[in-house]
This record gives sequence, structure tokens and C-alpha cells, in this order.
Amino acid sequence: MNAYKVYRIFGWDFTITPIRFVLTGLVLLMAATVLVRLLTGFQYVTNLTDETPWGLWIAFDVLCGVALAGGGYSTTLLVSMFRYEKYAVVARGALLTSLLGYLLVMAGLFLDIGQWFNFWRPFTSWGYTSVLFEVFWCLSIYTTVLSIEFFEIITERIMTKKLHGFMLKILPVLVVIGLVFPMMHQSSLGGLFLIMKERMFPLWWSEFLPLYFLMSSFFIGSAMVTIETSLAKTAYGHEIPHNVMVSLTRVGARIMVVYLLMKLYDLFTMDEWGYVFQGSLQSNMYCIEMLFGIIIPIVIIFSPFAKHRWGLMTYAWLTVLGVILNRMNCVFTSMYSTGNYFPSIFEFIVSIGLISAGVLVYCFLVENFNIIGNERVVQVRIDKDKDIKNLIWSLLRSKRQ
Repeated sequence: MNAYKVYRIFGWDFTITPIRFVLTGLVLLMAATVLVRLLTGFQYVTNLTDETPWGLWIAFDVLCGVALAGGGYSTTLLVSMFRYEKYAVVARGALLTSLLGYLLVMAGLFLDIGQWFNFWRPFTSWGYTSVLFEVFWCLSIYTTVLSIEFFEIITERIMTKKLHGFMLKILPVLVVIGLVFPMMHQSSLGGLFLIMKERMFPLWWSEFLPLYFLMSSFFIGSAMVTIETSLAKTAYGHEIPHNVMVSLTRVGARIMVVYLLMKLYDLFTMDEWGYVFQGSLQSNMYCIEMLFGIIIPIVIIFSPFAKHRWGLMTYAWLTVLGVILNRMNCVFTSMYSTGNYFPSIFEFIVSIGLISAGVLVYCFLVENFNIIGNERVVQVRIDKDKDIKNLIWSLLRSKRQ
């Protein structure tokens, strides 16, 4: 027996499953926590202090979230600029994942503002010399561009053909804009750490940090697209040819090889090998990050293991977890002494709730719009909706007569 129910309300499908019921509960719990945070500040819901001002919301929700949402611009770069049409089958799914990711990042950034009611000030107070100012504007503009790009998908179903045609015409311009701003803010997030040389553990500080953040956002992008495609296959039977996914991930893996070589260059030129093998928490975390997040994934993706689905998925998950660990290490391991900060339960609730909200919205959009190649199903629903509307209209007219 199927453990789900589909409710059709005003022409839209709402699927209820036990997992989605739990996710909805987590979202409601997050909403209550957010309300308390907005009314009372940080003191009751976080463990942030003046000495540890960057916590889970910045490290995971923002720094990791921006990196995880990189699949949209990296896939668009390959499909639209370099004309790799074989990757077009994953472009819409990557676009949706990126849009939801950036919306959640903006939510996390908003919650981390001490006086949240002053969120509008960057629009009027132009801090030209601030890296965070540039990050804020790039995030805001790119999220807007992603929303307009996704609006083209929405117009296929609920708008007129004329409006949809207009969206198709302006799409190339949006694509170009959407390739510029993510590269700027991905690198600028790394630039935030450049002024913290005296505070960061040497293994994570480098003058190449902006480039490291940009490169890692590219190879984690293809890994996230691989994971998203695999989950879509499990949930909706949507399958992409294995050779296409291997080819896509190897594009990102080549950048990962360059990333590794640059890291080794840093160790040699800055004479930091002693830190790698000193046996401290920082050195051990660095070794784990490099071994499981970079070296092993490179070996897997360029070996016969990649021919198997389990090999490809192992590469994707290790790459994603490796970049997440890198961002966490940059904030916590490299700058905070052990025991200085640990997220409160409410910080975890907010982060988990944001992810749950993203999953629920993703499922709704995939089930109602042509995201993963389900245009035939969507078109049948549209035709049925039109038939029902025409029938109701005919009945109303006959009653009037």
C-alpha cells in the first residue's frame, strides 16, 4: 500500500507523506524559534558572543549554503557558454536547487543580523570598502536573477504564451548576468578571511583564499547536481544517463585537481608541513578534509570506480562533505579555541528547519512544473484544468440562458 496521498487543490498537486509531515513539523518548530529570535535577539536562542560572533548560521547556512548552491551557475556556464548541450537535461533541476539554496542563504544571513530591522541599510548606505557589502549586493542581485530565470518555467504553465515568449527572449541576458555575480560573491566570501591571518590557523589561511572558495564552489556544484539527480530518480523515477553524469562530474574534478596542486604549493612555499603532522586537532581536521574531501574523490572519479553508480555517488557525497568541512574548519577549527563555542539546540533547529522548507518547496515545484523532464505530465494536468474550467463555464452559461 502506498504511504502517501495526493490532494488536488485548485489544479495544484499536494502530496502528503509521513516524511513530509515530519518536515512540516520541523518548519513550524523553526518558525517559532525564529519568532523568539526576532523578538528577543540572540541571547535566548544562540551561543554567540562578542568573542565568537560567527556561528552555525554563518558557517553552515551562509558559507556552506552558497557553495552548495553553486550547481546552478556552474551548469549554466557549461550549457550556455561552452555549449555542452548534453548537460542541458540537468540544467533546470540545477537552477531550482540553486534558487532554493540562495533563498535559504538569504534567510540565514537575515537571521544573523544583530539588529535585523536594519536589514535595508546596505541599500542606502554604500560601504564601498567593505567585502561584506559586495557580498550582500552580489547575493541579492543573483538571487533576483535566479528568481526571474525560474519565472520562465512558471510561465509555461500559468501565464500566457506571449509572456512566456518574452521571458525566453530576455533569458540570454539573464544568463550572462547570472554568470558574473556568483563568481564575484563566491570568491569574496573567501576574501573575508584575508584580514584574519593572525587569527586563523596557518593551514587554512592563504592569499589564494578567494580563488579557493570560487574553485570549490564549482566542483561542489557538479557533485550537488549528481546527488540531486540521484534523489530525483529515487523519488520520481527521473534518470539521467550515467555517462552524462560522469562526464559532468569530471569537469568539476579537473578543477579539484588544480585546487589540490595549489594547496600543495601553499604548503611548500609557506613552509607549513610541520603544522600538518603536529598531531593537534587543527592538523588532524586538515588531514581529514584533504584526504576524504579532495584526494579520495579525485582517485574515485578518474578510476574505473566511476563507471558504477555507487562509485559516482561516493565521489559526490565525499566532495560535498569535504567542502562543508572546509567551510566549517575555516570558521571554527581555524579561529576558535576548543570549547569557546558550540551551537545551541535552537541554532540547529533553525538550520534543519530551513533545509526542511527547501525540500518541501522543491517537491511541490517538481510535482507541478516541468523541472526534471516531466513536461508531458504537466501538460496533461494543464489540459485537464482547462477542460474543467471550460465545463464549469459552459454550465454557468447554460444556467443563465
